[in-house]
Amino acid sequence: PRVSEYLAGRHVGGSGRAGAALARQCRLRCEDRIVMKDFLMKLIGLFVASRAPTKNKQALEIKLTPKRSLAWGNRVSAAFRDKVFLICTILGIDPDYLMACIAWESNETFSPKVKNMAGSGATGLIQFMPKTAIGLGTTVDKLAAMSPEEQLDWVLAYFKPYRSKLHTLSDLYLAILWPAGIGKPESFVLWSKGTSPTTYRQNAGLDANADHDITKAEAAAKVQAKLVRGRQAQFLWVEE
Repeated sequence: PRVSEYLAGRHVGGSGRAGAALARQCRLRCEDRIVMKDFLMKLIGLFVASRAPTKNKQALEIKLTPKRSLAWGNRVSAAFRDKVFLICTILGIDPDYLMACIAWESNETFSPKVKNMAGSGATGLIQFMPKTAIGLGTTVDKLAAMSPEEQLDWVLAYFKPYRSKLHTLSDLYLAILWPAGIGKPESFVLWSKGTSPTTYRQNAGLDANADHDITKAEAAAKVQAKLVRGRQAQFLWVEE
């Protein structure tokens, strides 16, 4: 008899029951192999599916979370950088802008002790004036005794009243130099020799085109230069 007859259960010659039993066994073995193959394929499929989303998620996280960088970041401590990022998140400003302002005001020292060369008494990272320090609840002597990281808390306290108004680098710098200029266009005249001779004379070095008017853009030009310089390779910090 042919095997197909056994599988179909049609060979009954000599022993019909034995033929039928053999046919059932053959079918069961074939079905077992098919079920096992199907199970293994599904298992492999589940394994591949479970791995793919993880890789995609990691790739997405890398893509959506670029490395942080900070102008002048190589000149300060890791704790200083972290606090700058936190402060700028609170204020809603670019961290590079704050670092550029501090670089300009502290003459690139990032020291809490640095004093104004003209003898005004201004001290520290953003050159706190004595009256300004008292208004914040401290003194320039206390500020000078702090670490750079500690003084950053007072930098935040100083800028907080201007939060949501500091949209540009010049806005941030004008918050230090002349708050009345915050939010004004870059062409806004801060001081004119004809209408404000004293303040013009004190800031005459900012009058780049010598037209006897100092605009907001001119006042912030040197801070802008510090921003560009701070982003150079030797000063720029990039997260590893």
